[in-house]
Amino acid sequence: MALRAPALLPLLLLLLPLRAAGCPAACRCYSATVECGALRLRVVPLGIPPGTQTLFLQDNNIARLEPGALAPLAALRRLYLHNNSLRALEAGAFRAQPRLLELALTSNRLRGLRSGAFVGLAQLRVLYLAGNQLARLLDFTFLHLPELHLQENSIELLEDQALAGLSSLALLDLSRNQLGTISREALQPLASLQVLRLTENPWRCDCALHWLGAWIKEGGQRLLTSRDRKIMCAEPPRLALQSLLDVSHSSLICIPPSVHVQPLELTANLGEDLRVACQASGYPQPLVTWRKVPQPREGRPRAQAQLEGGLLGLGGHSASDTGSGMLFLSNITLAHAGKYECEASNAGGAARVPFRLLVNASRQQPQQPAQPPPPAARPAGSEPRPEAGSMAFRALGVATQTAIAAAIALLALTALLLVAMICRRRRRRKKARGPPGEGALFVNDYLDGPCTFAQLEELRDERGHEMFVINRSKPLFAEGPAEAPADCGPEQGAGPGLRVPPPVAYEIHC
Repeated sequence: MALRAPALLPLLLLLLPLRAAGCPAACRCYSATVECGALRLRVVPLGIPPGTQTLFLQDNNIARLEPGALAPLAALRRLYLHNNSLRALEAGAFRAQPRLLELALTSNRLRGLRSGAFVGLAQLRVLYLAGNQLARLLDFTFLHLPELHLQENSIELLEDQALAGLSSLALLDLSRNQLGTISREALQPLASLQVLRLTENPWRCDCALHWLGAWIKEGGQRLLTSRDRKIMCAEPPRLALQSLLDVSHSSLICIPPSVHVQPLELTANLGEDLRVACQASGYPQPLVTWRKVPQPREGRPRAQAQLEGGLLGLGGHSASDTGSGMLFLSNITLAHAGKYECEASNAGGAARVPFRLLVNASRQQPQQPAQPPPPAARPAGSEPRPEAGSMAFRALGVATQTAIAAAIALLALTALLLVAMICRRRRRRKKARGPPGEGALFVNDYLDGPCTFAQLEELRDERGHEMFVINRSKPLFAEGPAEAPADCGPEQGAGPGLRVPPPVAYEIHC
């Protein structure tokens, strides 16, 4: 055994893994392959051998490719980054891999692809981008690529030049996206296309898809399998669930757009904010665009506009799902004055409406007074009065202005109600009062003999009537010095305490 040891040593050295020459911790390295899958990695590990040709980084938590992380791997041929958390790709992220043939980015969280994300991949043959969150493909995103997998995304728009440069592309998979339409120009660069998959998209069967049905019937069906030919319409409702190939050309219609802007001319003050709505209708839903018409006079600064929901430079455009675009101008200056144009376009045509903005320069407020007035210039306790043309109320939001107006209206209504109640009570009191002399009731009862003023009592009922009645429980004469009695009966000669039954008589005054 001792004699054979020297002979076995070279063989053992060949069988040792590459960890001795350098291999990331927890990864497995075999020849030119490095496997680092399912290790909960957040970044590309350091220490990968420079000669690695196949790198497995799938099933990790990598959210970003750090600049220079792949720079040492110039010999890389296959890179698998599927099932990670990548949200974006920097421009030139794979510039150091000119020999890369296959790149798998399936099932990440990519929402968009920046221009130049795949620059430098001159030999790339297969690109897997399925299962991401891509919504839009920009022009010149891919170059020199034979196989492109874009299924199971959220792509709604494929720009006309998004596939430019893919003259060698043989397979294009756009199934299970959100495509409603596709233009002939978008597929025109694909001269070598052999397989096309467009199924399971919400296709809008209108005049914009005339060409697709005709193209498939004329020769494009060779690119589609029997399953891929089932391009089903999602709208309009009358064509829903019908195959595009079964729909006649006369049923694929579009309604040209119509545009409405109100008012067509508006005057604004300096410093104000302005919103102008452009309503558009048609089928399919028109794309609404605001732009400022260049002034004939040279050297005049061009205003900057905004479209609600996103920034918009003059000459730019943005779509709206509701068919309305909102032109938003903030802090208006003299440069904003001029002619604007709202354009609505769809596959059926385009329509434009002009709008003119005038700026009132005389209402401009000074930025800062030359010298503030002294405090003694106005009486103590008085508040400064707003200047003419003050924009304090105008500066408030629409909701605040509405609330203030509603509160003022409520206070005025309450005041009116109080005035009405007061007038009503006064009228009732006037009705309850009688003419002068009424309301006093005098009762003279001679049944029990004479009476004096000491026995009379004044009573008042709840309505205010006065009444004098005799209270026989009181003494005939008040206590104190003897006074001549005020006889009430007809018998004037009767002495004190003498009770002569007189005849009964009543005198009533109402």
